[in-house]
Amino acid sequence: MSQSKKVPKDAYLFREGDQPDAMYIIKSGAFAITKTKGNSEVVLAEIKTGAMVGEMAIFDKKPRSANVKAIKDSEVVSLPYDALDKQLNDLPVWIKAIMRTMNENLREANKKIKILENTDTEGDRFPPHVINKLLSILNLVGHRYGQKNDQGEGILVPANRLRNYTIQIFQEATNKMDSMQNALKEMGYFTIEDLGEGKKRLVNLNPELLFDFVDWYNEWLFKPDKDKISISAEEIKILDGVLFFAKKATPDGKGVCKINLADVQNDSMRDLGFLIKTDDVNPLIEKNLISEKIMEEGGVFVNVIVENIEKPTQYWKLIWDFKKHLK
Repeated sequence: MSQSKKVPKDAYLFREGDQPDAMYIIKSGAFAITKTKGNSEVVLAEIKTGAMVGEMAIFDKKPRSANVKAIKDSEVVSLPYDALDKQLNDLPVWIKAIMRTMNENLREANKKIKILENTDTEGDRFPPHVINKLLSILNLVGHRYGQKNDQGEGILVPANRLRNYTIQIFQEATNKMDSMQNALKEMGYFTIEDLGEGKKRLVNLNPELLFDFVDWYNEWLFKPDKDKISISAEEIKILDGVLFFAKKATPDGKGVCKINLADVQNDSMRDLGFLIKTDDVNPLIEKNLISEKIMEEGGVFVNVIVENIEKPTQYWKLIWDFKKHLK
């Protein structure tokens, strides 16, 4: 009934959509279970010696739901369905009912995972609560299961554990988590190294910042609208520039830095690469981020408390960077 079959590295035991005719026991080697996504494949799991694959179609003979590809030279034992069907017929009805139910439940679970992994085609894929949710998953897995990066700063985040938490526990799509990782990489807060065979080395370079951001953003999101202060992309650029000049000034005993707006206007192009005009700070004054303008003999000044605006400036830069990089 059974027969051995050699499968060389990178060859497929079967592909998604193939008509099934047998199940297999891995005698030696290893395989990756993958799903086709566009022009690439997403690795769902790896199976090794002693594992069974292809058993789901034994009852319903539905087309293969995934690819099974050898990741090293391997050998399997083939168990044709025709021969297995004869043995199944001899089993008690209640055992066959249990096996069939388990098989159907597994297929239904796979359908739900597939839905979660599908790319959204309508609406905003990354509203604020989704951004915070994805960051929270990443923070949680890194904090609970991560290890210190032995090659530099940051925390190693276990990729498989992150994927399981994303799909199974928090029921978010893996393509969204992948987008979040890529966005953080582009922003300089994350590294992604492809190790081959579907494995990745993920490093969160600034976990403390992302932890603090999630807490701040969550608090901001649930504030009454009347208490919320929103900063536009253009305003955050100006605020960041004001902060730059405030840090160059000497604070008084209360941490207040006084900056001359004429100096800011004269030096901003040279120091920042863009011009900050005197009136550009008006929206920041209206939002109580900096003081009212003070007319003195030496010019027009504003008072800035660096400690009060440094974190919000950094967090709003993150928000606008997410809007730019998350696709």
